[in-house]
Amino acid sequence: MSLLLDYNPFSGSTETFDYDESSGTITLKRTCDVTAIIDRNKELQNHTDGWVGQGRDMRLAASIPLDVAYKWLVEHGVSCWKKDHWPAVRRLLNSNEYRYLRTNHFYL
Repeated sequence: MSLLLDYNPFSGSTETFDYDESSGTITLKRTCDVTAIIDRNKELQNHTDGWVGQGRDMRLAASIPLDVAYKWLVEHGVSCWKKDHWPAVRRLLNSNEYRYLRTNHFYL
């Protein structure tokens, strides 16, 4: 039986609690539907040049869902918020696996 613990409408994430009586196993599961962010990124890739801001002086490189950032932290030890981790963030964003997190086709 699965019990809903939390739903965050802002991020679309859901946390559930499962208990298996036969084995005594407890499972906490977090899922997030990032389809809207990926679709927006694909739209930006196809219809913008990436330059943003009033003076077009900044370039939007990527839009990374919080759950993906958390996955990178847990699985790769990469924090999107630490400046010294930026080379690893760039490597992940330039990989084919995460290409739809980028908002344009230029490489970082």
